[in-house]
Amino acid sequence: MDDSPGASESPVVTDLPVIDLSAADRGPQARALLHAQLHDAAHRVGFFQLVGHGITEARTTALTSAVRRFFALPEAERRALDIVNSPHFRGYTRTGDERTGGSRDWRDQLDIGAERPVRAPAPGEPAYWWLQGPNQWPDALPELRTLALAWMSHLGAVADRLLRELLTAIGAPPDFYAPAFGPGAHPQLKLVRYPGSADDGTDQGVGAHKDYGFLTLLLQDQVGGLQVQREDGAFHDVPPMPGAFVVNLGELLEVATDGYLVATRHRVVSPPGATERYSVPYFHNPRLDARIDPLPFPYAPFAPGVTTDPANPLHAEFGRNEWKGKLRAHPQVVTRHHTGLLVPA
Repeated sequence: MDDSPGASESPVVTDLPVIDLSAADRGPQARALLHAQLHDAAHRVGFFQLVGHGITEARTTALTSAVRRFFALPEAERRALDIVNSPHFRGYTRTGDERTGGSRDWRDQLDIGAERPVRAPAPGEPAYWWLQGPNQWPDALPELRTLALAWMSHLGAVADRLLRELLTAIGAPPDFYAPAFGPGAHPQLKLVRYPGSADDGTDQGVGAHKDYGFLTLLLQDQVGGLQVQREDGAFHDVPPMPGAFVVNLGELLEVATDGYLVATRHRVVSPPGATERYSVPYFHNPRLDARIDPLPFPYAPFAPGVTTDPANPLHAEFGRNEWKGKLRAHPQVVTRHHTGLLVPA
């Protein structure tokens, strides 16, 4: 059970730092200011609003319209894509079937990744290679595949650029982690609907957690519900900002910098009544077999150390963290396809 402040408490409303990525193209002075702001946000908060990213309103509208059309499909058509059908953890999860912190999340979603052939692990290979494989797509909405994969490609380019600027901002080699990404990277996308309050009165849209990759870029609608845990220990509402992505750092960057950059706990509180909330998080992840080496940077002597959680050990190899998270979040997939792999490998 999560021992953080309850979602039912009245949170403080806070404005996250706003980072304008386009400042990198406006000359040395503007880029230096960008780096100062990015350094502060990543070191102190771990969350910020990103503008100047180059993703057009037309592209965003096309995707969000397709997302709403997907969730408007008959339930039988969505359930035909049940994630339980996929040993690769791709597909549709019904409301209440995913878990965070041992409790159910009141949302339904479509999990999407890079379209690649199945790679069943050979004897002696890590089990996380099961995470590579095809997606499941609705026959009645063929445009969703095109729009979602294009969105992943465009946001991948934004995240690559943002990561280089962030590393530059803290004095690290900007391409230090480039070999961990490239054609074999393991990006993920979720199309998420929060359908309002749960039938039992609980309000866990998704429970408090950290993301375990490098960067997450979140597109959210104007309903609200995202909350970020700040230095005071309380969860603060993040008001939606039109045209911006909410960016948060993942645990790999915290580990790589020995805690100098922070991965921050966050959650979503279900919208009231029958109000629906839609969001599309993009997870910028490296190759499954990438080992994340410590980052050489001049502020390393000031790093406070990584926040440790005995219930959530972190591995230097990204795929082991991803596999561990999938096993915990989707026990029904484990029961169907991976009963001999209940211990993360």
